[in-house]
Amino acid sequence: MPMELTFVEMSCDHLDEVLAIEQVSFTTPWSRHAFTYELLQNEFAVYIVVLAGQKVVGYAGMWLVLDEAHVTNVAVHPQYRRRHIGRKLMQELMRRAVTLGASRMTLEVRTSNHVARHLYASLGFVERGRRRGYYTDTNEDAVIMWKDPLGGFTGGEY
Repeated sequence: MPMELTFVEMSCDHLDEVLAIEQVSFTTPWSRHAFTYELLQNEFAVYIVVLAGQKVVGYAGMWLVLDEAHVTNVAVHPQYRRRHIGRKLMQELMRRAVTLGASRMTLEVRTSNHVARHLYASLGFVERGRRRGYYTDTNEDAVIMWKDPLGGFTGGEY
C-alpha cells in the first residue's frame, strides 16, 4: 500500500523530529539554533517537512533571493529512504520556488554523495563547478549544481 505523504511548512513544533533526522544524516548536523533562526528570522528562508501521518519523515529548505532559489538542505529519515521521498521533497521545493518567483535553482552536494547527485541530475540539475574543501569536517569538495531555467512544473512530475 502506498504511503500517504503530506507536505507542510516547517514550524518550530517539527524541530525535535527534524533534528533527529539531521543527526543521523549528516556528519556536521545543523543545531536547533540554526533551524530556529532560519524559521523565525531569515526572511529569505523557506522550509518544508514531509509527513507520513503525523511523523516527520523528511525535510528540505531553500533561500529565495530575487529569482534564485538556493537549496540549503534535504534529508530523509533512514527508515524511509529508497521510497522516492527525497525526489518528492525536491519536486515540492521546486514547485514552491517557481510559485514564489524563482527562475533557477542551485545547490551544493558532496562529491562522494553519488545517490544525491544522481537524484539531482534526474531532476534536470547540471554540474557547473566545484567548491574546493567546502565541507570543513572532511575537507571534501562540493559539486555546484544548477537547474536553469527552473520552470516546467505543471502540477505533476518533473
